[in-house]
Order: sequence, then C-alpha cells, then structure tokens
Amino acid sequence: MTSPDPTSTNYLESVRSQVPLYDELQAAAIEAVRFAPANVLELGIGTGQTSAGLLNRFPDAQITGLDSDPDMVYRAREQISDVSLARMEDPLPDGPWDLIIAVLSIHRLDDEQKQTLFRRARQNSKALVIGDFVTLPTGEGATMVDGTAFPGTAEHLAEWCGGEIAWAKDDLVVITADYR
Repeated sequence: MTSPDPTSTNYLESVRSQVPLYDELQAAAIEAVRFAPANVLELGIGTGQTSAGLLNRFPDAQITGLDSDPDMVYRAREQISDVSLARMEDPLPDGPWDLIIAVLSIHRLDDEQKQTLFRRARQNSKALVIGDFVTLPTGEGATMVDGTAFPGTAEHLAEWCGGEIAWAKDDLVVITADYR
C-alpha cells in the first residue's frame, strides 16, 4: 500500500481507501467537542478537513494548525490561514488554547512521545480531542496506513491524557479530555 499523495486532487479518496470510516471519525471528533472554543490548535492539520468541520460547527473559532509535511501545510492554507510547519514533538505554540485537537496524527508518535504531548496539552489547553486508530486485542481492524505507526490501545490513550472514550468503531476512537 502506498501513502496518499498530498498534492493529488484525489488525496481524500486515497485516505478514505485506507481509513474506510474516515468520515465517521471526522464527524465523531467534531461532535466530541463539548463547548464552543474560541481558539483551537489542530495538530497534524493535513488538508484542513477537521478544521473545516470545526468552523462549520463553531464559526467564531480561531484555528491555528500545525503539520510536519510542507505539502499538507500548503493544502491546509487553502482552508485555514494560520498554518505552520512544525512537528508534534516540538514545543506547542504559546497558548493557552481552549481546545487542542488531533485527528489521524498521533499514531505516528511512540508511547513516550504521546505521553509527553498529552502532558503539554493538559498544561496549555482547556480540552483535548483525539481521533485516531488504535490497536485492537484481536489485531484486526479496517484501517491500513503506510509507513511507521505506533497505535496504542484506546484505554492507554484515555488514561495517559486523563480523558475518556467518547466514540469507538472498528479500530477507530475519539477520546476527549476536559481540563477545565
């Protein structure tokens, strides 16, 4: 399986072929936001699909996006103006943030990096929403991503960020943590 080409006009179709429940995950992540955030930090903004969904639900939100792929930053800027090239392992931009959200991005971090990111999120935000794929006890699941991935269990992710599982289907979960 090859990685989706972020410069392709068929990028989202390619992602959907690797993550069959992509649209459901996006909707569940947006629905999991429990209050109207004024300022949002999206980690791994990709093409800006999650931010577009957030703005549809919360039109007054100000969104800052980060991504480590220059092509993704370029694509996201078509939807969101404040997008920077940065890695999740780097220090977060100055907050505080009402919401930090990451959809289909933290699976690239190992367990220690995830725990560090969650500590920083707790210190710099009122809430965290994660939407990603996880390891199932059976080892099965419909999500197929190319490259190195370190999916944890849903229970570990929820424990590490001080949150709870808000939605789960197949090998995808949405976890929310409210730090208010």
